[in-house]
Amino acid sequence: MATVGGQLSHAPMTGAEKRVIFASSLGTVFEWYDFYLAGSLAAFISKSFFSGVNPTAGFIFTLLGFAAGFAVRPFGAIVFGRLGDLVGRKYTFLVTIVIMGLSTFVVGFLPGYASIGIASPVIFIVMRLAQGLALGGEYGGAATYVAEHAPAGRRGFYTAWIQTTATLGLFLSLLVILGVRTFVGEEQFGAWAWRIPFIASILLLAVSVWIRLQLNESPVFARIKAEGKTSKAPLTEAFGQWKNLKLVILALIGLTAGQAVVWYTGQFYALFFLTQTLKVDGASANILIAIALLIGTPFFLFFGSLSDRIGRKPIIMAGCLIAALTYFPLFKALTHYANPALDAATQKSPIVVVANPDECSFQFNPVGTAKFTSSCDIAKGALSKAGLNYTNVAAPAGTMAQIKVGDTVVEAYDGKATDAKEKGTAFDKSLGSTLKAAGYPPKADPSQINWPMSVVILTILVIYVTMVYGPIAAMLVEMFPTRIRYTSMSLPYHIGNGWFGGFLPATAFAIVATKGDIYSGLWYPVVIALATFVIGMLFVKETKDSDIYAQD
Repeated sequence: MATVGGQLSHAPMTGAEKRVIFASSLGTVFEWYDFYLAGSLAAFISKSFFSGVNPTAGFIFTLLGFAAGFAVRPFGAIVFGRLGDLVGRKYTFLVTIVIMGLSTFVVGFLPGYASIGIASPVIFIVMRLAQGLALGGEYGGAATYVAEHAPAGRRGFYTAWIQTTATLGLFLSLLVILGVRTFVGEEQFGAWAWRIPFIASILLLAVSVWIRLQLNESPVFARIKAEGKTSKAPLTEAFGQWKNLKLVILALIGLTAGQAVVWYTGQFYALFFLTQTLKVDGASANILIAIALLIGTPFFLFFGSLSDRIGRKPIIMAGCLIAALTYFPLFKALTHYANPALDAATQKSPIVVVANPDECSFQFNPVGTAKFTSSCDIAKGALSKAGLNYTNVAAPAGTMAQIKVGDTVVEAYDGKATDAKEKGTAFDKSLGSTLKAAGYPPKADPSQINWPMSVVILTILVIYVTMVYGPIAAMLVEMFPTRIRYTSMSLPYHIGNGWFGGFLPATAFAIVATKGDIYSGLWYPVVIALATFVIGMLFVKETKDSDIYAQD
């Protein structure tokens, strides 16, 4: 190594170093595959593990179960980050991959609610928590490990390979799901075969452990360990000293929070929107997302490499701003092209709920202890379940709620009435026939989907993801010194992605269920992305010229 322009300049990477980065990235792909299955198969998990509650609450609870894995990621970052800074990067990898793989395998054989009752969702959430802890320790180690192997001036490009692993993990999960679906058929897949992708993770675990065993320790960490410069208390040093804590806070609110919501909107919320709101069949939705991911993934490397030349900050900030400004028109266009019949019916025969606001509840009761029996709740519950867009008009107290579909009125009923069951049957029949007559489709017609335009829109959403996510690993690595790097970068990354990003689908879905506007959930990512843009532009410094080898 030689010093050039004040920075350590490395010779081109050797074949052994490239194999190390490939092995690290491939193992991380498998770990993301395990983590994403719960999101990709949320509808089936809801029916199996959360069948004890109403469908709307069950799906929100499933999304919260998915988010539970994200909620504990910061704690995994603390636990495994500390271990990585004390012991080393390599052995931390082995622990995280084993926890992840075994947790996923258990979900594959977990009996449903019908068999073991409340124990089913409880065990599922425990497994999600274990996965979240493992992933909390995985990403920071992988990004740090690769960055510390990369030559100066190329960290953006090399760490971008790690950034592709999350998308490739999602792509792999969708590919496996699609393959199983095609092989066994939709009926068998819905009955039991949705579990196969979880069970297959044991094979990926074996491959991942073998790969991790081939790795060598990071040369930068090995050097400071040999020199006795490793931190004796990485948590205290990272979060107890203001000079480091300040960087952690800025990394969170000025970088990772906005990056997270753009990422999860472009990949997960787009998938949920297709299947739950637009009623596109699961196979078609998976194919659409998979094609967009396939087209968009190379842009991780493009923007990572570009950040080596023009900087990390301008690319990340631009991604947050552009996404926030275009989400509403893009998702409205997605409705038009993926379910044109729904879009036409919404324009021709808009739906209005006329009800006393005092009778309208926030219909979120994941433990199933409450029943929503007011006429307003019954009306809104039926429309939310169908994924339909509606507006609200206040009615006087004592008025029975009504659903207006164009010029036709369907009256709801009191769920506490003695003849509620009979009225419920008549209400469902009347609402169904009214919606059908107005042109509202029960599901998207695959033959009517404009595939090219749908793919274009989804690819644009993925490219936004690559803008904010491609350069961020290098930027986070460059913000912190080697001795506490694993701990310091992991926490803001996983709070941003685990909390701001992980709770996005559940939060957005709950907002939509309350407001009635199928696009209202987008306000969540828009506001956070704009806040990150403002804070990042004002307070976060560019890092691409940082000498991470001197930061001991």
